[in-house]
Amino acid sequence: MINNPLKELGTAIGVGLIAGLAGTAAITISQMIEMKITKRKGSDSPTKAVSKVLNVKPVNKEKKPKVIQEIHWTYGISWGVPRGLLSLAGLSGIPATAAHFAAVWGTELVMLPSLDVAPPVTEEAPEAIATDALHHAVYAITAGLVYDAIMNQE
Repeated sequence: MINNPLKELGTAIGVGLIAGLAGTAAITISQMIEMKITKRKGSDSPTKAVSKVLNVKPVNKEKKPKVIQEIHWTYGISWGVPRGLLSLAGLSGIPATAAHFAAVWGTELVMLPSLDVAPPVTEEAPEAIATDALHHAVYAITAGLVYDAIMNQE
């Protein structure tokens, strides 16, 4: 069989998007369970970040929860693409999942404070850091398992 780099890139991106969708579903469920247990309210940091970067806002307060969900799902699904690209770099399994986790969570830890929509991690309570890390681990592990399961089918 002839090596086709465009086909490999397209497959990695497409399967990555599917993995990102699965990861986003998993982190959503993880956050919903945690919020029900802890009584924590959802964050509006995603809307604030998008508002700053793209200069857009929800048209009214009633639309804000929908916009937050749209941002959450779009952002999470799109993070599946780097998971696919990691596979093109030769990473799979646990190393790819660890790198993906570091990229996803690391980006949040840098991006949100740099946009002044969340405090730096050094100002967060240890429990909040652990909870956030757990949710992002759920995302990365799910995305990695789904990606590898699809790519390892014969």
